[in-house]
Amino acid sequence: MNGEDQEFWDRVCQDLIEESQRAISPLIGSPEGGEIVKMGADGTPTTHIDLVAEKKVMEVLNGVDRPLILISEEIGEVNIGEGPPEAILVVDPLDGTSNAVKQIPAYGISVAVAPIPPGSNGSLTIEDIQMGVVKNYATDDIYKAFKGKGAFLNGEKVSPSAKQDLSSISMGAYVYRMDMSKIEVLCKSVRRMRILGAVAIEISYVANGTYEAFVDVRDNLRVVDVAAAKLIVEESGGVVTDSQGNTLNGKLNVLEKTSLIAACNTEIHDEIMKIWEGI
Repeated sequence: MNGEDQEFWDRVCQDLIEESQRAISPLIGSPEGGEIVKMGADGTPTTHIDLVAEKKVMEVLNGVDRPLILISEEIGEVNIGEGPPEAILVVDPLDGTSNAVKQIPAYGISVAVAPIPPGSNGSLTIEDIQMGVVKNYATDDIYKAFKGKGAFLNGEKVSPSAKQDLSSISMGAYVYRMDMSKIEVLCKSVRRMRILGAVAIEISYVANGTYEAFVDVRDNLRVVDVAAAKLIVEESGGVVTDSQGNTLNGKLNVLEKTSLIAACNTEIHDEIMKIWEGI
């Protein structure tokens, strides 16, 4: 992504964030916001606040003067504008929906940008993401990364924790509907466990040391939910793989699923892998 394109898509992301936050603001903490209105393209329920957020995303992108493809968990895949699309925008209009409805301060937006090379058929993977932005609306913290240029929190360059002892770390995880006998060993190996219910935000926490690691090993994590946060962690200097230790390379579509282990460094990542492989 050249400088001109980076500046353009950065402005688009900023507009998406500002307009979406403004649109959902009246519904934060509101029972109305949590009403289920339909099933999303990914097969999960869509709430009223999700729909409001996504409609605002569509409204903003319809005003962009470059053709693009939008991928979002509620609406699926949509071509916007005329002519060959220049980029895929992967958007989770509201990360942490339940938190927003209950006014728990961990909810926001995730936007990832993957430029489409000329002549390409538009079938890209998460490895093609060149820009990622995650904002926690409740705190106004903005995580951002550009491929090859580092990761930033509120405009300041960040790096992950340097801790190398698993027993000293804080780890976020998604452990619901799992065999707890399998996950218990891992949970007991770390100092603190956190479960906030906002996956893009929690993965991004690894980039600046708020967490040392984040784990979701269900093989049921949507690639679109982690597209931006993966780049943010990697550009900060952290490590992101699936539960087998492989690079994430899932296709950019709403149905693609993965597992994920994000860690502050290879030492912590390897320790988590050893425990998981031994369970």
